[in-house]
Amino acid sequence: MVLKDYLRDRSTLVDSALDRWLPGEKHLPYSLHQAMRYSVFAGGKRLRPILMVAASEAVGGSAGQVLHAACAMEMIHTYSLIHDDLPAMDNDDFRRGRPTNHKVFGEAVAILAGDALLTEAFRLLADAEANRSTPPETVLRVIELVARYAGSQGMVGGQVVDMESEGQEVDFPTLEYIHTHKTGGLILASVQVGALLGGGDEKQFAALSRFGGAAGLAFQIADDILDVVGDQAELGKNVGSDQARGKATYPALLGLAEARQRAKELCDIAVEALTPLGAAADPLQTLARYIVERNS
Repeated sequence: MVLKDYLRDRSTLVDSALDRWLPGEKHLPYSLHQAMRYSVFAGGKRLRPILMVAASEAVGGSAGQVLHAACAMEMIHTYSLIHDDLPAMDNDDFRRGRPTNHKVFGEAVAILAGDALLTEAFRLLADAEANRSTPPETVLRVIELVARYAGSQGMVGGQVVDMESEGQEVDFPTLEYIHTHKTGGLILASVQVGALLGGGDEKQFAALSRFGGAAGLAFQIADDILDVVGDQAELGKNVGSDQARGKATYPALLGLAEARQRAKELCDIAVEALTPLGAAADPLQTLARYIVERNS
């Protein structure tokens, strides 16, 4: 598999579906829909939806079975970025090489655009037509799982502890809590939803859960490292911001060398977890290595 081609093809598939399911800019309220689309189509790796599609295919499913949920996950991720950039939180001016949402549309519309994306995501997860071939109990399990990882026990909870830890000395359990909840949870949820909607059994679900847990944490550690050594032009956002804000990160607590080693170890754990799935999980193995080795 050529990773560059795989990522491009899957991103194109997801982008086309997002364009179809998101309200158009010519629908009232215009500014809200423009703001939603501005951030959704500002670029990005589409890693979470791609992982979901790859997980579905790894258990014998197809992209079509999970595409609506993959788009919902990208909407949730985008809403979190819009809110994360607000002055009340990280107060960032740029995201993916473009002015942040609130810099273009104002803080009020940016907040509401994030709210609307989160709500639209759950409407899509529950969409009857998209789920026409999925057992109702599976649809309910997916919605509950995504809500758990997106809410106070997942991403939102991790964001709160992250903010409360700024400028403080944190121990390793707190650091790991922040990373596994703020970032790792949605990555774990992506592969779990892929397994469920792709028709995987409980053993396959368990294997992909182990993969997603390790890969999700590795992703955030790689992000921490890039904030120290990354190139601002490639990242599309300011580097060094974690240190400037006194953020709890792996390089800050463990040092750069040990952070890199931990990311590599987690990548190995993620790849090993895929063994029961055989060759069907090869794309996921490649994606796990990409998560750790990427430069943006």
